[in-house]
Amino acid sequence: MINKMTQTMRQISQSLRLMVGVPEYSTYVDHMKIAHPDRPIMSYEEFFRERQEARYGSKGRLNRCC
Repeated sequence: MINKMTQTMRQISQSLRLMVGVPEYSTYVDHMKIAHPDRPIMSYEEFFRERQEARYGSKGRLNRCC
């Protein structure tokens, strides 16, 4: 029962992160190990920064809210 609740909470947490544009770091690490074992894995800070840049971008764009 506790295991099922823990799994449900993880799924809810992951869904909330994806809704605001922050993918799960552990999913990224697993993907990199399997699909791209020759590439270095970003640290959590690098990953977070890269995802924020991909979502909101700032290079060559005007600062705007919408």
